[in-house]
Formats: sequence, structure tokens, C-alpha cells
Amino acid sequence: MDKRQRIHQQDQRIHQSNRRLPYIYLLILLGSLVSASGWAQLQVLDDQGNAVILEQPARRMISLAPHTTELLFAAGAGDAVVGVSSYSDYPPAAKTIPRIGDANNLDIERILALQPDLVVVWGSGTSRRQLDRLQSLGFKFYISEPHTLEQMIASIERLGVLAGTTPVAQDSADKLHDRLDQLRRQNSGQRTIRVFYQVWHEPLMTINAAHFINDAITLCGGVNIFADLPALVPQLDQEAVLLADPEVIIGAIAKGQEISAVEAWRSWPDLQAVRLNNLYTIDADLISRPTPRLLDAAEDLCEMLAQVRAKH
Repeated sequence: MDKRQRIHQQDQRIHQSNRRLPYIYLLILLGSLVSASGWAQLQVLDDQGNAVILEQPARRMISLAPHTTELLFAAGAGDAVVGVSSYSDYPPAAKTIPRIGDANNLDIERILALQPDLVVVWGSGTSRRQLDRLQSLGFKFYISEPHTLEQMIASIERLGVLAGTTPVAQDSADKLHDRLDQLRRQNSGQRTIRVFYQVWHEPLMTINAAHFINDAITLCGGVNIFADLPALVPQLDQEAVLLADPEVIIGAIAKGQEISAVEAWRSWPDLQAVRLNNLYTIDADLISRPTPRLLDAAEDLCEMLAQVRAKH
């Protein structure tokens, strides 16, 4: 059994147990142990299947990515976050926390001065060189790499365990599960729609099946036309999209951007998405991070695909 399967099974166990077992049993299921000193050891698996063990709840945490900052706040651990990466701008309280650089250019001296007892890392977005340096200094890590909405919610639960804020984290997770279940019910059995999701236009980039945005598309009854590509965020040429002929094109648009790059596809009037006027944009700030706001983006995606279906 590979790491991803183990993580998925743990997610399923957490999801099933959350609704019927009280707090103490959740900790037992997550692998809490009792150390020789009498402290309750807290143990969870991170998103790469590594065991993260703390002798007591983390009280000084550093977040190395904007999405991990959001997850920590959602888990009720915001007050314990003493340092965040650049662009950690949500929730608003995160803007007041000291910056420690970004995933590729960390301020190691400042991190040492902050004395964190847990560092929350973006798995695919943190420089290997930087991570090796931090590991050599003896810091404990939780590596975050959610590939699905369920894994994002499970991350909140796990971080809540490590921070000793399980009641808050569990409440957040339950509300997110309810929203996710509602979206599943609303979109179950709908006609599937072939989707091209455009991450960026120069170079032209999309996502494959392992990306969390793909999970949101699937939830809404869409089929990602480039799901089978090997790279998580592959680059394409224009001809690949023209040959695939998607029914709808959805592109991320940043705040303050007046014209979306998806409009450039109107130069190809025979493209099905153009012919049917199925060119849509979605808020990049919502959809680009695996956080609770991804549910907002999923709701928007589902509404777009519902509009496409209504045309036929």
C-alpha cells in the first residue's frame, strides 16, 4: 500500500469517526500515545504519510505557505502562529504576523529566533534546499499537500490535533463536510461536461488529475480533458486545446484584472466552448489554494457547469 492510499484511508476513517465519536476517541484514532513522562503524545500522518509526533500541543508554529496559514487559522491555531510566509494574506489577522520569507527564500535567522515547535511546510512548493537546511536544524515538520477537498478538510483536523485545538478544528471540519456533501448531492447524476481549466496563458498551463482543482471539477460533474497528463501543472500548446475541443473553458482571474485571458480563445470561433459561448472566469484567490475557501470556488464552478447544461 503506497503513501497516498494510506493517507486516503486515514481521511476516510477520520470522516466516518467525526460524526459519531467524542473528542477523546478521535485522539485515540489519530494515534495518541502516552510517553514515559506522562504527557499525551500527539501523533498524526502528514500528507506525505510521515508520522508527526509531538510531546505536547504546538504553541509556536511557523507556516511556509499561504494555504497552510489559512488551514492553521481554520483549525483554531491562529494565535499560535508566530511566523508566516510572504503572501499569507488570509484571514486578515494573518497580515499582522511576522514574515519569514517565501518557500524559496526563507529567513533562516529569523526562523531560529522565533523558536518554533512545529513548521508547517508546503510539500511541492518548498525548495528542497531550504527544507534540508531546516531539517538539519532539528525542526519538526508537518508537510501539507492536499490533492482533494476531503484531504484539505482532513488537514484541518490533523493540525487541530497537533495544536491542541481539536474542538475548533472539528467544528470547522464538520461544517465543511456538510457543504461538500450538499454539493455532491446537488451534482450527482448530472450530465458530464468536458472542461479545460486554464491556470495561466503565457505559457499555457492547466492541471492534471492529482490537482485539488481537478477534484472540484469532478465534484461538479466535469471531466478535466487533460487529467491524464503526468505533471501536476503541465504546460500545453494551443493546438492541444483545439484538438481536445472542450465544451467549456474556465480560467482563473486575479483581483483587479479586468479582462481574462480566456477571452483570447474567441479567435477560434469553431472551438466548441467559443461556439456555445462557454467561456468563464473564476476568482484565482479562491481556487488557487487548498483551503476552506476552495469550497466557495467549488460552488462557483458547479454553478458555471449548471449554466452550461441549461443551454442544452
